[in-house]
Amino acid sequence: MSENKKMVEAITPINEDFAQWYTDICVKAELVDYSAVKGCVILRPYGFAIWENIQRLLDGRFKETGHENVAMPIFIPESLLQKEKDHVEGFAPEVAWVTHGGLDELEERLCVRPTSETLFCDHFARVLHSYRDLPMLYNQWCSVVRWEKSTRPFLRSREFWWQEGHTIHETEQEAVTETEQQLNCYADFCEQVLKIPVIKGQKTESEKFAGAEATYTIEAMMHDGKALQSGTSHYFGDGFSRAFNVTFAGRNNKLEYPFQTSWGMSTRIIGAIIMTHGDDEGLILPPQVAPIQLAIIPIASHKPGVLEKAAELKARLAGKFRVKLDDSDNSPGWKFAQYEMKGVPLRLEIGPKDIEKNQCVLVRRDTREKYFASLDELEIEIPRILGLLEENIYNRALENRESRTVACTTMDEVIKASNESTGFIKTMWCESAECEEQMKEQAGLSSRCMPFAQEHLSDVCPVCGKPAHKMVVWGKAY
Repeated sequence: MSENKKMVEAITPINEDFAQWYTDICVKAELVDYSAVKGCVILRPYGFAIWENIQRLLDGRFKETGHENVAMPIFIPESLLQKEKDHVEGFAPEVAWVTHGGLDELEERLCVRPTSETLFCDHFARVLHSYRDLPMLYNQWCSVVRWEKSTRPFLRSREFWWQEGHTIHETEQEAVTETEQQLNCYADFCEQVLKIPVIKGQKTESEKFAGAEATYTIEAMMHDGKALQSGTSHYFGDGFSRAFNVTFAGRNNKLEYPFQTSWGMSTRIIGAIIMTHGDDEGLILPPQVAPIQLAIIPIASHKPGVLEKAAELKARLAGKFRVKLDDSDNSPGWKFAQYEMKGVPLRLEIGPKDIEKNQCVLVRRDTREKYFASLDELEIEIPRILGLLEENIYNRALENRESRTVACTTMDEVIKASNESTGFIKTMWCESAECEEQMKEQAGLSSRCMPFAQEHLSDVCPVCGKPAHKMVVWGKAY
């Protein structure tokens, strides 16, 4: 049995047990390790490097639209959390509490932040004075704690890393525009950088964020047909401002309440990358967030000049790409399997015969297609091949979503489609919570969103038969 085959057999086949395949990749590709704290994971250097690249690229987009980074405390006094009734009720089951400082019992319990709306509102109330101070466009990169009962790496853990944007505005329209702008930012990032196609839309009333007037979402389909909520943007109106007495002197010199938004994307998006693009050999990373974009593998490295040429290529290319030269004494076959497991987009093989011909072999991770490239043209050839890979993995994900999406007009059709395969089901909806609940009970489906791109599939709701004007995408979700 070859070393390559041994490495591959370490991963459960994707179509045999998708959940175990996912867990195998998280651990064996060295993304995470399990922590001594139940439900929490350790982001290993390779996993954290992916998050750092995501953070760097997203942060640049936020700053282009005027947002500034801040840092809020990790603790929230219970009295502060209680100020917005819907908000505290929404998070109460997941809150972790600190009751002691050292040996002394605290006078007031402290919540370990599950999200930071209350902290930002408390801050805004102190620093906002006039309409001239607006808008305040803040973002923070941090971890939050939600005491989940069932956990899985990246998708759901008791502590996870994310960014949370919090903004306040003079007018309702400015806040709504901000909410939509940030949702579009997430959608563009997923599609242009991560190569994950998404559906943009609004959450139903029962699925919206606790305390929000409206929640907008991007929904992605994973390889197995399940949905993953990949980023959300919330419009709060002035509800939080009133609850926390956040006011400012308006243009007419009267006190007014600002309009507020929040929006976030978390390390869950790494789970989306794994489940959208991965295969039986492991990860396939989009080049723009891959910690290693190009792995250089010397062939017959004991022969004169091979290691020197490989090192020369690394030095030449390192300024343009994230390059790893593996000059260890592991066999080439082991290295091939290792970097395929870790999802490195492109492999460069160089041996004595290649050096004689002034060429190398470039191997794509997604198709394993080989290209013989002149050493003089690598700066042109490498971006070209990475571009082909990006286009292919996006189209493959889009094809998976389209082939697993069906439109239904009756409950019989919905139940039949749901039983036959996992995917997205589109129907009209009368907008009643009762029919939404019936869809869960009868077909096991939750509403993913009301897409901005609406279609008219019929005139009636498939659950109750009453007139319906909204199309909803339903699915089973992580």
